Amino acid sequence: MPDPAAAGPPPTPGPAGSAPQRLRGGVLGMADIAAATMANVGPAMSFFFGFAFLATTAGVASPLTIAAAGVAVALLGNTLAEFSRAHPSAGSFITFVGRTFGPVSAVTTALLAGLGYIIAMASVIAISGGFVQITLHHYTGLDVPWIIWTLLLTGLAVVLMLRGIVVSTKWAGYFFAVEMLVLVVVSAVALAEHRGGLSAAPFLPGHITHGVRGLAAGFPLAVYLFVGWENSAALAEETENPRRNVGRAVFSSVAIMTVSYILFAYATVTGFGYDVERLGDSPIPFVDLAQNTFGALAVLAYVGGLTSTLGVLIAGINSQARLIFNAGREGLLPSFFGYVHPTRRTPNNAIVTFAVTALLIIGGWGLGHLLGADGGPMDPVVFFTESSSLGTILILLVYLASNIALPLYYRRYRPQEFRTVRHLVLPATGALAILVPLYYLTKPGQPAPYSWFPYIALAVLLAAVCYATVLVRRDPRLADRVGSVVADEE
Repeated sequence: MPDPAAAGPPPTPGPAGSAPQRLRGGVLGMADIAAATMANVGPAMSFFFGFAFLATTAGVASPLTIAAAGVAVALLGNTLAEFSRAHPSAGSFITFVGRTFGPVSAVTTALLAGLGYIIAMASVIAISGGFVQITLHHYTGLDVPWIIWTLLLTGLAVVLMLRGIVVSTKWAGYFFAVEMLVLVVVSAVALAEHRGGLSAAPFLPGHITHGVRGLAAGFPLAVYLFVGWENSAALAEETENPRRNVGRAVFSSVAIMTVSYILFAYATVTGFGYDVERLGDSPIPFVDLAQNTFGALAVLAYVGGLTSTLGVLIAGINSQARLIFNAGREGLLPSFFGYVHPTRRTPNNAIVTFAVTALLIIGGWGLGHLLGADGGPMDPVVFFTESSSLGTILILLVYLASNIALPLYYRRYRPQEFRTVRHLVLPATGALAILVPLYYLTKPGQPAPYSWFPYIALAVLLAAVCYATVLVRRDPRLADRVGSVVADEE
């Protein structure tokens, strides 16, 4: 069904009145975008570098915290699925917020989402080289600077993406399959090895450190494990039957990731003998678990980590660059970003710009470390935590706006389809759930640089609103172009 919000005079699709460039339609199935979504989540990479901090914060019952985060992400998934059913678009959140609140909100969301995803992806790009350095040093003693591996892996990922969405999505799926196989096998063997010590303690609320306060403090860390769950919406234009398949991909991905993370967390906590302090002291607890379980075959865990970072690089940049591409195509951002390769139908300019900007952020952040009080080189693992935290704040603001927008959109444009639970209760609950990690990421009293991030996010938000206001005044027809390119409509 066409979006009723688009009724009226035909919109001017392109910034200069020209027909918009389209991506290659209908070449991906539901399984393809679900695999790309889970590859974007990157369970091995996210779990390897995030679980020690989560376990230290939430305690033995960290698997319970992950379960709570999975429910919260599913609530967000409902919002994405309902918007995609009504108005599938490569613009994803940008289109959904813009159709509801108008062009100023669309441009603001484009800037917040674009910069938020680039900053968050910079953490992945850096850790990809960092993990190669860690692996090689562990097995060979070689200590090649991580930035060299980062540049090589990013270049490889960009080349695959420029070859086309089908090729790059397949490779992301292959990398995801390898990491999942490794994670599941290590977890299963670890549980079998420690079967005498199996306990229900990780699932009992009484074992969360500091009770509800500990659950809330660990919640944003658990939510971050799922970042990337929204990948499939940005692939809507290239997906077969996107109104149905995007929602299915979102819910199946969130369900699989939730169950998987609970398994990995339970195996890790059990393997460490429920000793949270020892677990927190481990740089990469799951790798230590694999070494204690497999011995020499722990190389599999390292392979899983490497394939995970590659999968996230490909799937993440692929989908998130498409948000920037669509914003450029509709005139919310410079039209340069709206270019599509004439043969492969890939958004080349958006992909390359996304990757280069992320690398520049890594370079600038690293320079800050060199010139800072410590005066030392930047640790990619530390940067991963710092950069992902700042990027997540901006992304959470976009999630929040989308949840607020859903009931308003359906009441205004599709009242005959409005359902109280699906379009009001669930998004309202999702918005409340987002406020918890948003608070803990921005609360006062955090050490630097985390104490700076709320002010940086606020400055970005105000600058985005000012830019959006000026742009809309200069281009009154921008309102017609927001969401004008619907994924399954020519």
